[in-house]
Amino acid sequence: MEITSRETLISLDGVTKVFVTDEVETHALSGIHLNIARGEYVSIAGPSGCGKSTLLAILGLLDTPSGGSYTLNKQPVANIRMQERARIRNREIGFIFQAFNLIGDLNVYENVELPLTYRGMPGSERKKAVMEALEKVGMSHRLKHYPSQLSGGQQQRVAVARALGGSPSVLLADEPTGNLDSANGEAVMGLLKDLHRNGATICMVTHDPRYAAFADRTIHMFDGRIVEEVAGGSH
Repeated sequence: MEITSRETLISLDGVTKVFVTDEVETHALSGIHLNIARGEYVSIAGPSGCGKSTLLAILGLLDTPSGGSYTLNKQPVANIRMQERARIRNREIGFIFQAFNLIGDLNVYENVELPLTYRGMPGSERKKAVMEALEKVGMSHRLKHYPSQLSGGQQQRVAVARALGGSPSVLLADEPTGNLDSANGEAVMGLLKDLHRNGATICMVTHDPRYAAFADRTIHMFDGRIVEEVAGGSH
């Protein structure tokens, strides 16, 4: 897929992350240079402990780099205040986690609506956004069900809908199939591929090469560094 002419949505320049515990320094990320274009689907692959999740946490403004610069949607975000980070995260970034992270005492509709409530979106707009997101993932018939009444695959579909509800600039998926059997994993990957075809920008961490192949480009990490980039997938 040709991406060179697209607008850059995410740009990391020389990003490092150092964790210090008991005077021991762990270099989780070392000199990461990465550009992701608007509308691109990128997977991040590599062995456990290579820095994949640390990189995703920085992309999602859940963590801050120790060095280097991060620009999201033309805005430098490495050193902004906590409150502003939270606001950008709520408006620009949709998260999909391995463990679904749905709230057990809220039903499907309420789980998808919650981030929009935090944003202060008016009720009529919220309803429209929630219903559209649930339609996209094929879960609008389960509005009143609670997470405990859903299968793992259905819960992950609701989690995808929650991520989509606010029309984010980018979807960040951390091992989105990790808690699913192969059939449900394939279904969720198919859903992400459909969203990408309709214009979504996706950055996904996965340890499974079958799922990495769904992306336009796979970035391979090892010991906190990007060691290889492979273009194109087989799907």
